[in-house]
Amino acid sequence: MHSRLLALVAPLLASTLLAACASGPGAVPRDSLARISQSQILKLGYREDARPFSYKGADGAPAGYSVELCKRVASSLQSQLKLAKLDVQWIPVTATTRMQAVTDGSIDLECGSTSRTLGREKVVDFSNPIWVEGSSFVSLASSSISRAVNLNGKRVAVIPGTTTEQVLKGLSSRGVVPVFVAVRTSSEGIAAVRDGRADAFATDSLILVGEVTGGPAGATLRLSEDYLSMESYSLMMRRDPDMRLAVNRALAETYRSGEIAKVFRQSFPDGTAPSALVEAVYVLNALPE
Repeated sequence: MHSRLLALVAPLLASTLLAACASGPGAVPRDSLARISQSQILKLGYREDARPFSYKGADGAPAGYSVELCKRVASSLQSQLKLAKLDVQWIPVTATTRMQAVTDGSIDLECGSTSRTLGREKVVDFSNPIWVEGSSFVSLASSSISRAVNLNGKRVAVIPGTTTEQVLKGLSSRGVVPVFVAVRTSSEGIAAVRDGRADAFATDSLILVGEVTGGPAGATLRLSEDYLSMESYSLMMRRDPDMRLAVNRALAETYRSGEIAKVFRQSFPDGTAPSALVEAVYVLNALPE
């Protein structure tokens, strides 16, 4: 009788202990907002080489348009969660490591220049758009490479796994087949063109402008007038509807209040104005409560 009773009680006792462990004082909540609220820590990923969106400034601190937006998001999350304090930790990521950093919990939100695609949405989640941009390429001004058709058979540096790489591969339907040269960062791609290891480097056009104007002196580079594609940028996070709503609420308030104008002025050179497409991003995503 005793052994029969033990056999019946044991599974129930085990499940009760497991539940207690999961909800005990040291347990880490599975959902993002609960974890942030409990730890009072927000881990933000940023790129060190995606100027002017996300990069390491001269003082070693994260800087750029996406970084400034994420600072507003952090402030809003602290208010939404009613936290007396929120410790913001900045963690560098690359184009290769950014998605893994989101999915494994190394960061809560990626503040970079990440294009939103359906393929990526199988794995991660995205905020409402923060930017609209086109990808292009640079080459030496002394070369004959100025249009996309000129890339056929040329060595084109590109960061593997990016949407730009996919677009370049798609050029084969137009009879344009580049020879790919893998690079890890935009700075490395620019350097490859300057020192002759590649004939061109392709990535988002505004990043190319930032790298060319903010990079080291050297051979003169020319930015192609051809757009390889048009893409929208978003902040990337784990798949969590509550977290996505909280981030979108922060972005909507930034757009609605006009604070986005301050972010823009901080991030781009004097006299720079948002394009009509970027203006539309602000207007369409200034959602009401």
